[in-house]
Amino acid sequence: MTERFSAREAVALVIDTPDGFRELPAPGGEQGPDGPLSWQGYDASRARAAARTGEEESVVCAAATVGGTPTVLIAFEFGFLGGSLGERTGDRLEAAYTYAREHRLPVVSLVATGGSRMQEGMLALTQLQRVARQSALTREAGLPQIAVLRDPTTGGGWATLGAGADVTLALPGAQVGFAGSRVRPPDADPAAYTAEAQWAAGAVDAVVGEGELRETVALWLGLLTRPSGGAAPAPYALGATGLPATGWDAVLRARSPQHPRAQAYLDDYFTRRAALSGDRCGGTDAGMLCGFGEHTDEHGTRTVAYAAQCGTATRPAGYRTAARLIRLAGRLGIPVLTLVDTPGAANDADAERQGVGSAIADLFAAVATARTPVTTLVIGEGGSGGALALAAPGNTWATPDSYFSVIAPELAAAILKRPAHEVRPTADQLRIRPQDLVDLGVVRGVRRHSSDGPVTSPPPP
Repeated sequence: MTERFSAREAVALVIDTPDGFRELPAPGGEQGPDGPLSWQGYDASRARAAARTGEEESVVCAAATVGGTPTVLIAFEFGFLGGSLGERTGDRLEAAYTYAREHRLPVVSLVATGGSRMQEGMLALTQLQRVARQSALTREAGLPQIAVLRDPTTGGGWATLGAGADVTLALPGAQVGFAGSRVRPPDADPAAYTAEAQWAAGAVDAVVGEGELRETVALWLGLLTRPSGGAAPAPYALGATGLPATGWDAVLRARSPQHPRAQAYLDDYFTRRAALSGDRCGGTDAGMLCGFGEHTDEHGTRTVAYAAQCGTATRPAGYRTAARLIRLAGRLGIPVLTLVDTPGAANDADAERQGVGSAIADLFAAVATARTPVTTLVIGEGGSGGALALAAPGNTWATPDSYFSVIAPELAAAILKRPAHEVRPTADQLRIRPQDLVDLGVVRGVRRHSSDGPVTSPPPP
């Protein structure tokens, strides 16, 4: 189990300086004796919690700087009635979100809560609706929300502030789950209710140690709040420079083990980056890298979002994660770069059970309705609709060692009932080479090395 911090200790883990903390005024308002339900002993419980923690409620809301970025911080005090949410908690959370929108500030929530406060009954539970509305309004305002899950994060706090954030980080070993330890089935596996399990299930973006928390939150805030311009420029090619002679040559080059993959392109393109992980539906795909990075060129430094295939068959979770990334980038006004390299969508039985068709459809829709420009570079295999879903209409480029095809040449030959020796000429018939794609108008141009420039058309604006 991870160490439990007080609200103010949690704030100290992320802010720039100890004195750079300004608590926001708490809204007024009185409750009747023992709260709205007249729960006997409730006032006494609150008084003991206040004496023990030095806090008047289960959340502390403040304005501070993190990595130089002005931020609104919401820190839960678990020592105050288990960090539970009541009416006064809701008042404070609503005021903090309102302040963030009025001052155009991101929100960082340091969550540690056991859920809604029983002594206030359904009035406590309805605070989740208030929190959800405030989060939604802040999202619509184009302001990023980051959650840090402390121990424990359960119940409605997890289902609103935690899971509802744009980026969700967690401390190692923290208990994270909708069901708290006292309300789970007796045979429930406790390992499923941990930060690590939630990361493996695609519900948490990263598990971050205490010593790296300030730097990680600062990096995310810097990336998500930096103003961005127009479309991201396509990366320069890192592999072979000569164009393939035949369609089959293009296929062999794109499939070569020596072929530079997405990781190399991302390392070359970005000076710093932070990864999103998971589709928030229970899945992850190591073959789809998504996140935000810092790109510097002759025009300056800005943030670019990225979704990059790694040469493997893309799983449903990969498509959903990419769609999540594109929609988040659109809300924050950040351009998107996608890198295409896949033999196609995963076609096994598990992929069908996980809804691969609907996941691809959702990504097509996310790209088609993207609020910010999307730039695509085909860096390897472009296998059918599983690759096309990630490609930007009208702003797709290709490297000399890539190809894009309606179907793999081997499969095309099989469908046409052609013998194996006709696979190579079939590849030529499909016109899948980079230069063919330019002639067909499928891609804007072929990207060369930085010293060579494109074959056709200038880089995207």
